[in-house]
Formats: sequence, C-alpha cells, structure tokens
Amino acid sequence: MPTATATCRGGRKGRHRHPRTTIQDVADALGLAKGTVSRALNDYPDISERTRLKVARKAAQLGYRPLAPAQAIRTGRTRSIGLVLSIDADDAQKPFLTDFLDGVSRAASAEHWTLTVATAASESDVLDTILRLIDERKADGFILPRTRVRDPRVDLCRRHAVPFVLYGRVADDRGCAWYDIRGEAAIRDAVLRLAGFGHRRIAFVNGGSQYACSRLRHEGFLAGMAKAGLPVQAELVLEGAMTREAGAQATRALLRSGLPPTAIVYALDAAAIGGIGAAAGLGLSVGRDISIIGYDGIPEGALVSPALTTFGVDTCAAGKRLAEILIESIRSGRPEELRELSDARLVVRQSDGPPSMAPARLAETIHKNLTTEEKDE
Repeated sequence: MPTATATCRGGRKGRHRHPRTTIQDVADALGLAKGTVSRALNDYPDISERTRLKVARKAAQLGYRPLAPAQAIRTGRTRSIGLVLSIDADDAQKPFLTDFLDGVSRAASAEHWTLTVATAASESDVLDTILRLIDERKADGFILPRTRVRDPRVDLCRRHAVPFVLYGRVADDRGCAWYDIRGEAAIRDAVLRLAGFGHRRIAFVNGGSQYACSRLRHEGFLAGMAKAGLPVQAELVLEGAMTREAGAQATRALLRSGLPPTAIVYALDAAAIGGIGAAAGLGLSVGRDISIIGYDGIPEGALVSPALTTFGVDTCAAGKRLAEILIESIRSGRPEELRELSDARLVVRQSDGPPSMAPARLAETIHKNLTTEEKDE
C-alpha cells in the first residue's frame, strides 16, 4: 500500500506539517478577543499583568510562536535586550561574564526575548556601538554594567528615549531602573569581621574611582571602621587597583610602609589575589601574619593558596534579574519603580584570622625578609 506524502516547495517530498498555531487559536482557547490576545502577547501597557501571564501560558501550552519580523513591524519592538561590553586593558568584566550572560539569556528566553551582545574597545566605542544598535533597531533596551559615577551611556539612552537598566547606582537616577549588590554593606562587614579577630590597623584597597561602586565601597569601609571604633589612617587607603598586578603593587606599598597594617580589605577579588601573592613574596603567612578579605567571589579566589575569604556575588542571579527588570521597564514605561538591592554572601576560607603580631613586629619581620636591593629602594 503506498505511503501518503506531502510535496514541499521545489517539488521535494517531505513529512506532513502540522498547521501553525495562530493568535486566533490562542484567543479561541481562552475565550478572549483576538485583539486582546495580540496586545497581551506584544506587551501593550493597557493589558493587565494577570491577562498577559494567562495569555503567555496558554500560548506556550499551544506552541504559539510569533513571527518576529511581523511582530517588529506591528509593535516597533524587536523583543531583544542589548548588552555592550567594554573589553578594556583591565578586562575587569571577565571573571563574572560567563555566569552573568547565562543569567541574562535564561531570563530573556523565558519571555521569548533574545539577547544582542556586542563588544567595544573603549568608552567612545561603547557609545558608538549602543547608538548603532539603536539606529539599526537591534535592541529595545540596554543593560548597562559597571556603572560609572558620571555615565555617558545613561545620557545617551536618555537622549534617545531608550529604556535601560543599571547594574549599579548613579547619583542622578532620574528615569533609571537599577539592580545592585550592597557592596558597601559587605565591605563594612569585612572590617567588622577583622576587628572582631583583634585587628586594629586595617587597610583598604579600592577599585577605580570612576566607578560608582568604588565610592559606595569606600563609604562601607569608613562605616565599618567607625562602628568598630577604629581610626582611619589616610596612608592605609589606596585606590585604583582593578587587576592582580595593581593589587600586588598596592599591597607591597602598604606592607613596606613604616607601620604596616595587619589586615587588608580589597574592593575586588582580582586585587586581593594579587595581594596574597605580594604578601607571600615578602615572606608572610597569609591568614596568620596578614589577613586578607576580598569582594566579588570570582572562581580564582578558591584556587589560590591560601584560598581567599571573600564576599561572593551571584552573578547569574544578577544577570537574570537585570533582564527581568529591563523587560518590565520596557513594558510598563515606569523605570523608577524598578529598583532592587541584594546582598553579597560571606565565603569563609583561609586568608583571614586573628593577628599573630603587632604592626611594629610585623614591620621588622618584613624588613628582615627584604633583599638588599629591596631595602635600598
């Protein structure tokens, strides 16, 4: 008995195709008007969240998928999230990038949105790339990571009335949606943890002053010292350490000073990892002679010796929440109602503990371990 076949374009024989699920099919299944379903699927603000979710669930159940080109023409939206990454000399985004993108992608996919990622070599290239994506209608809105104190990306999006969400906070937050981690609270708690161990001379190595998070983390250090009843020594507060090399350099400067700290808090794990290497190079036992605490929770912190005590950030969860907030901001047009803070989590390892000697004794130990050339520097 012959087998029934269907002929495809070009005269080819293929399998029977199931008819495509339409908006009318979804509307009939729900008992709603076709126009209501269409507006719900296209995120029109006059449709309630309850109706939108009900329509989205039924559409997924029936296997409905909108034709993207037609939808873009109809709504003026591409249902795409834009993310432009600056791959600069410090490459400070690299440690969190994989998990972060995973979180953004998962949240976008859950809403049947896509993610458009581009890279740029400099700050001006970032602005040019965002502008190109706007002009080419490649993204409906942007996630802006590594927020700066004065952020030209924010100004650009405002000028072009393009939605955006900050991974961080800015002083002028008019029209801003944002998601951030309470880094200032983590740095404060790091100071209090060290003070609880008995440290009285605590240093702070901050990141780049151009970033908004650096200002907040510095405030957290000051708050921790004040709560612990400890004086802040200006010579023990350094800035600009975004890499291992910069962290190592800052650490050597602190430890080779006349009266070194017995503990150091770092605004970034990368700098703290460099600090562990620098302290070991001066003959110190990290976790005993000198205590070190970082912030970020990058995987490398668990691999150094001793493993780094840090305040870890769930970057996958952050990426997911940023995507969700941006999509909601695009739908609602009310970005200022979409602002959230989360906490970092203390990850206790081996790089901190009670001091084994007073600062004066520590200075003597370091001096003895210096080479003749280092002593002459």
